[in-house]
Amino acid sequence: MNLIQDPWLEYIHRNGDIKKRPITAICDPDVVDFSLPRADFYGAAYQFAIGLLQTAFAPKDLSQWHHYFKTPPADAVLEEAFNQVSHAFNVVGEGPLFMQDFDSLEDAPSTTVSGLLIEAPGANGIKNNTDHFIKRGIGQVLSLEMAALALFTFQINTVPNRGCKNGRAGLRGVGPLTTLIMPTNTKSTLWHKLWLNIINRKDFKYNEPCFSDASVFPWLGKTKVSDKPGSEIYPSNLHPLHMYWAMPYRIRLSCENRVACCDISGEKSYSVSSCKFKGYGNSYKGNWIHPLTPYRVKKESGENKYLPFGGHCNEFYHKNWTSLFLNHDSYGLKCAQVVDRFYSLRLNSQDGVDPHIPRLWMFGYDINNSARVDGWYSSTFPIFYLDLNKKNEIVLEVNTLQDLSVKSLKQLRDQIKHAWFDRPKDAKGDTSFIALAFWQKTESGFFTAVSQLIENIEQEDESLTPEQAKKWLNTLRAVCFDLFDGYAMTELGNVRNMARRIKARQTLSWWLFNSKDIKAFIREHDIAIDKEIA
Repeated sequence: MNLIQDPWLEYIHRNGDIKKRPITAICDPDVVDFSLPRADFYGAAYQFAIGLLQTAFAPKDLSQWHHYFKTPPADAVLEEAFNQVSHAFNVVGEGPLFMQDFDSLEDAPSTTVSGLLIEAPGANGIKNNTDHFIKRGIGQVLSLEMAALALFTFQINTVPNRGCKNGRAGLRGVGPLTTLIMPTNTKSTLWHKLWLNIINRKDFKYNEPCFSDASVFPWLGKTKVSDKPGSEIYPSNLHPLHMYWAMPYRIRLSCENRVACCDISGEKSYSVSSCKFKGYGNSYKGNWIHPLTPYRVKKESGENKYLPFGGHCNEFYHKNWTSLFLNHDSYGLKCAQVVDRFYSLRLNSQDGVDPHIPRLWMFGYDINNSARVDGWYSSTFPIFYLDLNKKNEIVLEVNTLQDLSVKSLKQLRDQIKHAWFDRPKDAKGDTSFIALAFWQKTESGFFTAVSQLIENIEQEDESLTPEQAKKWLNTLRAVCFDLFDGYAMTELGNVRNMARRIKARQTLSWWLFNSKDIKAFIREHDIAIDKEIA
């Protein structure tokens, strides 16, 4: 199977039909999206298509970018471009194979192909019988199509030491956060969704790639085995397009010449039930700055070190929105390159994109420090066109809203714990669900305030009017009271418990009306003061 020439992905068409077609179907105006059975595969399919377009069909400049956004290429034109690299996308057969080690790994032990599924229990989990919530046995047999997608998903979301000892992390770290620009126009095609995340060659600033060696596609050459110091791979060693196809793991699929039912898609097809892992794969070091991932910038020895955002659950709230949407050096944050250059596109409604409310789609695995997968997260936020000359002023004002939100949440969580426990500081347990509910309930009000703030600043007006600021403050108060009552006041309990809960609610109420943070916000925005709670 060749991932360029053969039909292997399913697509949703405008009339609702779902058909399996070659990758060139992405330019069909009747195709609106991918159709895939898993959320992580869905995100991976977007990254695969974006990487392929960026590698083989990137526009030379902004003018050509606009041309292809308005008028997608004909299928034959895209096929001709993709055929330049088709030799690198064979999944089975002789020669180099897609995302698989150049060597056959004959000396490596075979393991079930379910090891390519990020959430599947690893060897230790099975050995120690700790696969309580996610059971062993998932994905024992995969179709060739699903195995190829699982392989790509695994390589771009690597978990160290998964499947073998000394397995390497990817150049974006472990479980990276991916951020993409998405149109909100309901008539948008899959092509529009993908092309919004393509960077023209003039902006990307790279030399002509070589598609016949491992500088772009690492599986076209021998793995640089990382069992000794000095084997690390730095950005200067390879072409920038390599970032879309990085391959930290040494893996070979064991394809079977038999038809079986795929455990994921349910289709009967040629199958894969085992694969081989081997350690000491490509070890990526240095400042790799992937175009689809935001970074934190840290000073070390006078130089900037770029640390990729991981897909942790606490990244998917609007408290981090400015970090994912805007670069701001003073805070040491760098948004993804595809997001940063979004402002240069100068899109309008004739281009098929609503200029007021495009969306920022972010997704990724939450992988903890012990390499355990805690979940898959996906969320969308609005983004706004704004005057970059006023970016710092806008960021400062938005951070004021976010800061008040964070402090309100802290008080809410503290007082809920005081309502629950006699000794709240000694209480153990996960209370992240409180934060999740808080951010979800305040999201709409937050982005309404941000929209008003941006409009006011760009019109040389104040950040928020007193009425607008008061509405945001009342939103925070209402959400805090609603969540406190829901979590802490629904059960009466005994007299002592009820007294403790009432006292905690009074403390929360006092903070929301009389604390120095609330009063500072009221003064700053000249809000008419309501009757305070003593």
